[in-house]
Amino acid sequence: MKRHTFIAAIAVIGMTLAVSATEADQLIEQADQLYDRWSGDFNYEAYQADLEAAIDLYQQALDLLPEEDIKARFDLMVLLSQACFELGEGYLTDLDEIKAVHTLGRDYALAALRLDPDFVTTEGESFRAALTGAKDVGAIFWYGNTLGRYLEFHPLTAMMGGMSDIQACFERAVELDPTYMDGAPLRSLGSFFAQVPSFLGGDMEQAEIVHQQAMAVSSTFLENAVNWADFVLMPLEDWARLCTALNDVVVLAEDLDIMAAWPFYNERALRRAHEILAEAPCGP
Repeated sequence: MKRHTFIAAIAVIGMTLAVSATEADQLIEQADQLYDRWSGDFNYEAYQADLEAAIDLYQQALDLLPEEDIKARFDLMVLLSQACFELGEGYLTDLDEIKAVHTLGRDYALAALRLDPDFVTTEGESFRAALTGAKDVGAIFWYGNTLGRYLEFHPLTAMMGGMSDIQACFERAVELDPTYMDGAPLRSLGSFFAQVPSFLGGDMEQAEIVHQQAMAVSSTFLENAVNWADFVLMPLEDWARLCTALNDVVVLAEDLDIMAAWPFYNERALRRAHEILAEAPCGP
């Protein structure tokens, strides 16, 4: 009798896991439809509500995914980290909300990295040592990005090694795939070099070099050129190159196919280009 009870219990557990996985898949499908920027016309303002709803559904799905479904959980955590970063960067204005969403994004990316037991073992000795063995460019890149925003609210942590962790993330991402998201690791590393004080790793010469590398990867991911203009040419007051670069961005943005390739990011970059051009001495 006890044996039959045990088998029945196992069957119930199996059915429960199957139902949870199915519900998770349904939630992910709904979230994917909301997160999608490529189907139909993209409206930047209206997309905020879709992005927030997608994050909520992805979180619900993550809670339902079985612990043993490591790949699905990993992919969802990385996607949540990216989505949190985009919400914080693209839309939120309240500092507490920005802090919270970037903290959440950092936690998701780090949790994804920690799904690898080798990473966890090595991290006990050194995070940067563990990073050298990490293989997923997305998890590493989004951890670096969300950590960077998180550290804006935690300057002591930044001074005590946090900035070095960011640099290590971007450099490892460049090693793995410099073409990820049309040069994302390069443009983030270049922006890091440009914005961080020299005693924390900043280097304007390297910033110029790495931004040029990002633009060589893709001239149609408009943020590559806009970041170069904003973070390198603006501090140097190199108005001639800045105005030329940003006017080129404005011209590229007239191509609907270019804008459609990266709707969210290219729209943000175009808006930044117009803002900088309005303030820079670029002439009539």
